[in-house]
Amino acid sequence: MKNFIFIFFLLILIAGCSSKKEVIEKKEITPQKEVLNKTEPISFNEIEGFFDDDLNYALDIFKKDCKRSKRYELFKEVCQKAEFQSNGKEFFITNFQPYKLYNSKSSDEGTITGYYEPLLHGSLKKTKRYKYPVYKIPKNLIVSDDPNLQNYKSRGKIVNNKIVPYDTRKEIEDNPKNPNLEVIAYVDDKYDLFFLHIQGSGKIQLDNGKLINIGYAEQNGWPYTGIGNYMLEKGYLIKNDLSIQGMKKFFINNPTKIDEVLNINESYIFFKVSKDGAKGSLGSVLTAKRNLAVDRSYIPLGIPVFINTKNPITKKPINQLMVAADVGGAIKGEIRADFFWGFGSTAFEYAGRMKEKGKMYILMPKK
Repeated sequence: MKNFIFIFFLLILIAGCSSKKEVIEKKEITPQKEVLNKTEPISFNEIEGFFDDDLNYALDIFKKDCKRSKRYELFKEVCQKAEFQSNGKEFFITNFQPYKLYNSKSSDEGTITGYYEPLLHGSLKKTKRYKYPVYKIPKNLIVSDDPNLQNYKSRGKIVNNKIVPYDTRKEIEDNPKNPNLEVIAYVDDKYDLFFLHIQGSGKIQLDNGKLINIGYAEQNGWPYTGIGNYMLEKGYLIKNDLSIQGMKKFFINNPTKIDEVLNINESYIFFKVSKDGAKGSLGSVLTAKRNLAVDRSYIPLGIPVFINTKNPITKKPINQLMVAADVGGAIKGEIRADFFWGFGSTAFEYAGRMKEKGKMYILMPKK
């Protein structure tokens, strides 16, 4: 019989600030409620492939992410220790206790998907080719504890002195002349833009040759809804074609269906220009093949996570130590993660096809 124990994680919301007093970017750092996770303490020797990994490189990634995670009480001491360490194997086995994750059904197996930093082609001016806008945070988007926004992540707007939920994806796209919306750039592919929303950050290659980084700034408050099941139910795709690539092929061949399908997801993401490449919710720049997006109801941001899964194309084992540095609307569950593949076409191929079974182990700092 497995010896399950309960671990309580105290998570802290990431803070931001804005010169606009009423707008949502101004957040307080407040503790989240404690959450309960089902785990089993194990030894490092029980983790398949742990000592075969490049643990020195894993330590470098942990140090990089410590620049942001050290503000959390859980990581203060261990991040200080990491600054003076160069031997990854010694550092992790000395300062951490590994725990194997289980789900609510006592299974140790979950799902690992992939994501990437997309490249879009765009222009600062709207043209016949470049016509799909990438929006900044709307001027009228507010955050409020009003009961009307309870199911909308506290995001809304004021209409006739009443606080109401913010516009849905369809409402935003059907009102391009909305004076509250400011455009960063226009891109030439609506489907690529949709997946930029899902990925949360990317790059835009402008028609003048300039490359700009854009990152997540805010969201309209509506819950994320995946379009895959809808496309299967309508018979637009069969299960074997359910990938980013398969979806894009469908829309190329059926352009009149794109709005019908994409509007199933009422969530909408707003962006900002960034000096750096893709950043996760932790606030650090993501490292390809070494950072994960997780459900922080179960896994705190900044924690080292060892995964056992497979490469989606070669099917070779992936057994390596990652750092949980991001979250995602579709990443829900105890044993659930999104593997960051990086930037470019190769990353796109791997991320778009990745939906593998996997096991996960969290490394909790010793007290």
